[in-house]
Amino acid sequence: MGRLFGTDGIRGVANRELTAELALDLSVAAAHILTEAEASRPRRTDRPRPRAVVGRDPRASSEFLEAAVVAGLASAGVDVLRLGVVPTPGVAFLTAELDADLGVMLSASHNPMPDNGIKFFARGGYKLDDAEEDAIERRMGEVWRRPIGSSVGRVRDLEDAVPRYVEHLVGTVPARLAGLTLVVDTANGAAYSVLPTVLRTLGAEMVAIHSEPDGLNINDGCGSTHMEDLRRAVVEQGADAGIAVDGDADRCLAVDAEGDVVDGDQILAILALALRDRGRLHEDTVVATVMSNLGFMRAMEGAGVRVLQTKVGDRYVLGEMRAYGCTLGGEQSGHIIMSEHSSTGDGLLTAVQLLARMVERGETLRDLAAVMTRLPQVLVNVPSVDRSRVGTDPAVLRAVEKAEAELGGTGRVLLRPSGTEPIVRVMVEAESAGQAERVASDLAQVVRAALGSPG
Repeated sequence: MGRLFGTDGIRGVANRELTAELALDLSVAAAHILTEAEASRPRRTDRPRPRAVVGRDPRASSEFLEAAVVAGLASAGVDVLRLGVVPTPGVAFLTAELDADLGVMLSASHNPMPDNGIKFFARGGYKLDDAEEDAIERRMGEVWRRPIGSSVGRVRDLEDAVPRYVEHLVGTVPARLAGLTLVVDTANGAAYSVLPTVLRTLGAEMVAIHSEPDGLNINDGCGSTHMEDLRRAVVEQGADAGIAVDGDADRCLAVDAEGDVVDGDQILAILALALRDRGRLHEDTVVATVMSNLGFMRAMEGAGVRVLQTKVGDRYVLGEMRAYGCTLGGEQSGHIIMSEHSSTGDGLLTAVQLLARMVERGETLRDLAAVMTRLPQVLVNVPSVDRSRVGTDPAVLRAVEKAEAELGGTGRVLLRPSGTEPIVRVMVEAESAGQAERVASDLAQVVRAALGSPG
């Protein structure tokens, strides 16, 4: 069996790859590591057992997976607080806020409804590193001594999970959002009640779309991966801006008043300048990934902001931020981390900080986004290929070298195996959209032929 964990937890088709049995085994293994770590710390007089918090998104399979995770943790002697339907960053926040030893989120983020996933958070609300994930995998299926009697974990619901998180988000904003008219798309996901509540509390006028989850409609033609409805609604409503999050609300994209998308690179640039102006951008440095648009890099260079680049994945962004003490980092997809307020990517936090910048500057979102000019970027996903050979196959390497020679210093090429899906991503940036499309198409054909795609 290959490594279970990808770049953001474990994902698969629920009840096929990601079964209740697997969820239970994973939670037991995590509990064993957790209880051993607790045994090495001074004993807490107010807490007889380790504590975990468990949240979920509204998709149907999250219900039985939550039950399996809770059962595994409690059977291994861990007390569990069920948070109910709450965004992933809400689980991270509450893990830290409640001084829990472990946080668990059941969600496949932006993936379609049949998929699901499990994300673990360590004490303080930080995602596990590779070594911790490997340790959990090694402990799965081991023979273990089961606690009995008063040693088993207890389970209860945390009734005020959402209000606690709402209060936290509202408290991060320096000014109210009165005067803004917004449209928000919550992807029929975990933020369906939280984001509208936060924005209304801050005084914004708001219309919510795709905000009625039924367990089956999460990410279904909506949210940050399907922006068409939001773009249309913003224009029809005459709104100042639109906000879209994905199914678990750890990412955010926006739409300006003209209906044009403002992506994660643009949002990151806007927030970088906002923090710099307030003296809150540590050493005038921001962390981004290798997928960030070359236009972002140029804009930050022009503004005197240094950019550190990492692998794709918000936990890698956070790792670099923690290593260098940075206060801001993010991804083009809309994962933005503001370390003064959050330990992980938080789409709702991103939204309120972006909107606050509009109010602070008295500028439209379109004006703010003009800080950078996006180079035409084309992304082609090539499925059913041997991802492990993308960086070593001679034919692929020759094709990349040829493409880079053609683009020179006016663009770039990136081939990357996805960490969450069985595909290779071919990304090309160029001065013109036509050139980017042609080069990306040619590279994708080479990848298919060389790495075994059936076409």
